[in-house]
Amino acid sequence: MKKIIKLVLATLLLTLIPFPSASAQDEAPFVGISMPTQSAERWIEDGNYLVEQLEELGYETTLQYGEDNVSNQVAQIENMITLGVDYLVIASIDGSALTEVLNQAAAQEITVIAYDRLLMNSEHVDYYVTFDNFGVGVLGATYIEEALGLKDGEGPFNIELFGGSPDDNNAVINFEGVMSVFQQYIDNGQLVVPSGQTEFNQIATLRWDGSTAQSRMDNLLSANYTDQTLHAVLSPYDPISLGVISSLKGIGYGSEELPIPVITGQDATVAGVQSIVAGEQTQTIFKNTQELGDITAGMIAAIEAGEEVEVNDTETYDNGVKVVPTYMAEPISVDIDNYYEVLIEDSGYYTPEELGVEAQ
Repeated sequence: MKKIIKLVLATLLLTLIPFPSASAQDEAPFVGISMPTQSAERWIEDGNYLVEQLEELGYETTLQYGEDNVSNQVAQIENMITLGVDYLVIASIDGSALTEVLNQAAAQEITVIAYDRLLMNSEHVDYYVTFDNFGVGVLGATYIEEALGLKDGEGPFNIELFGGSPDDNNAVINFEGVMSVFQQYIDNGQLVVPSGQTEFNQIATLRWDGSTAQSRMDNLLSANYTDQTLHAVLSPYDPISLGVISSLKGIGYGSEELPIPVITGQDATVAGVQSIVAGEQTQTIFKNTQELGDITAGMIAAIEAGEEVEVNDTETYDNGVKVVPTYMAEPISVDIDNYYEVLIEDSGYYTPEELGVEAQ
């Protein structure tokens, strides 16, 4: 219910804020949207939803995908600046690689909104829209904590840790959230990491790539698990989780004698949720990206109307030059027990048909 109320309030924000219609201006505000890749379904959905919301407000948009190539993204943003955009909404490939193009945007007095990935090392970032990334890490780790009974003193259990991309600041913050829960159990021996890989630079997965994660899992299993069992895997992203599962199934996990470990995830992708329904992946974290789109559109509408932009965090996100005013949305932990309620009934994010499940 809290999630529904938040979405209703976000919708009301868009309807109550006055904004100039296209007919009331010489030109409609022009918004450039730069997304990292079309290889992940969430970025396609984010981009399309943003375009839909902004065009409903009467704004002109241009949407480009960098396809995980930093040079492409820089060139696309430069082209948007040349086209005369008034706003840039940027979900970066590498948050530290856009300093010069952000200088160009500032020279043209373009408002820059970092979208879900913080833009680093630049004073020319006006706002940041994201989820509680530390909280995402806490949710995943807490799920494993509860599943294994760690608070009750159970253990020891073998666990391996996976992280997101090292060029994504969110991945670092996410890992900090994970370790805020796990460190005490690693220290007291309830959680054992046979590989010894517990630092972010050891567990990071470039570009959040599932095949890269699968290769690493193959190596971990052959080096450390010939005579012991893996009980849990902290994964920060559904495609990474699915890569890990493929590796595990390749050596016999998934049987009654050797069940698949507790495996977390993130983004509630169709494939990830279907894996949960199939009894393989255990959990994922739902981040309603439509909420991010509503918040972003609301920010731009407020600026256009000369109103104060709503943020709810002015302390957390230091990009190395400034603390960026931020609106943080809340993520939700999802597993077999609540996926239908959260993803279908409450949010309408998916239909039963999209997930390939029967209507309840």
